[in-house]
Amino acid sequence: MDPSDPEASLAAQIARWRHHLGRDPGGPADLAAHEARLRAEIDRLRRAGLSADEAFLVAVRRLGSLSPAAGEFARAATAAVWPPAEGARAAADPARPAARREAFVAFGCAVLAGIAIKVPALFGLNPGDDRAESFYFRNGPLLVLPCLIGFFVWQRRLALGAAGWLALVAAFGTAALAANLPGWGGSPAFGELTALHLPIALWLGVGIVHAGGHWREAAGRMDFIRFSGELFIHFVLIALGGGVLCAFLALTFKSIGINVGPFFGSWLIPCGAAGALIVASWLVETRSGVRANLAPMLTRLFAPLFALMLVAFLVALLASGRGISLEREQLIGFDLLLVVVLGLLLYSISARDPRAPPGAFDVVLVVLIVGALLADAAALWAIGARIGEFGLSPNRVAALGENVILLVNLAGSAVLYVRFLLGRGPFGRLERWQTSYLPVFSVWAALVVLVFPPLFRALA
Repeated sequence: MDPSDPEASLAAQIARWRHHLGRDPGGPADLAAHEARLRAEIDRLRRAGLSADEAFLVAVRRLGSLSPAAGEFARAATAAVWPPAEGARAAADPARPAARREAFVAFGCAVLAGIAIKVPALFGLNPGDDRAESFYFRNGPLLVLPCLIGFFVWQRRLALGAAGWLALVAAFGTAALAANLPGWGGSPAFGELTALHLPIALWLGVGIVHAGGHWREAAGRMDFIRFSGELFIHFVLIALGGGVLCAFLALTFKSIGINVGPFFGSWLIPCGAAGALIVASWLVETRSGVRANLAPMLTRLFAPLFALMLVAFLVALLASGRGISLEREQLIGFDLLLVVVLGLLLYSISARDPRAPPGAFDVVLVVLIVGALLADAAALWAIGARIGEFGLSPNRVAALGENVILLVNLAGSAVLYVRFLLGRGPFGRLERWQTSYLPVFSVWAALVVLVFPPLFRALA
């Protein structure tokens, strides 16, 4: 090996890292997935201007929270270059300019997202106006998600090429037309369906860019699942803080006789929500250590509670002898419940050690999956009964398809999890099943947005 060759030197260092973690019982469970994360972090740091050796040292320190063995290797690698007393500070120094630059770009994209939300006001569509509510409900993702995608493209230094940019422009252009044309999302009959399904369809594009060329790998898709869950949590926390800020702002200005309500509705809330999505995404990307500990805590806290709730619901359903009466609002809420259950399952998969034997928490998750599966089956029965009684409608067929998709996902998960509990299959199959199933949700959402309007007009 030529010591002057940075690529060969980097490959040797990664090999030593992999060997150290692979032989240590305290190493991470899925070594291949963690190596993919290490390489992605190294690539990002090198694109930010660090040398190969500097990027490796910073990356192993950032991923040191993966396991005790990873932390031990990070400390040893730092001590070999810098004195122990200065190691922590010196190892962080090379990344400081890159981190500062990334923060500026993230906040710049957040400001750009806030500006994008206000652009329609130039045409008389101002956030906070009742007549503009439907427009923003349908078009909000089209205004904000390009800023998030742009941030990821910059952060990962992605060379999308002409074909990649053309695909993004075509996807968002088609989505904009579908959201606003009179025969599609612009009509009252399909406006709400479009608003609910368009973000799901476009989120797949965000995931492909976030994976940075690793979308075909299960580890890349699972990392996007972790990111999506953590983004939701960070966004909610920012929103709660923003709510407290708004309350105190209203209180203080009210004390001097000024009503800031119109400012809230037209500026602070819409622009703040748009910018918060970008800021929350940046926080998730830079807080990998916190993220690694947050997922298991959330799943272990909420999974048993949701399992008990579903069991109580099924018992009450059987004891009362009543069918499920699903009006549109109830149906949306019921599907959201199933999505939350699926999210808890995905979180548990991302946080669990695949090498660990089955335990009590695995049994809880199987109860959660089976409970959601039975509840979904009951909902499908109710939807089928309503279609038989009142006929086909876009809302009923969309709900039917979504519940069938969830049913297949939960059924596959139940089979694979039970096989794992019985010792008849590895845990990794469950992870591959879930990550491979992700595009199904976005494809169905795209069909609802693009195909349902002309289809149901033809059937009318």
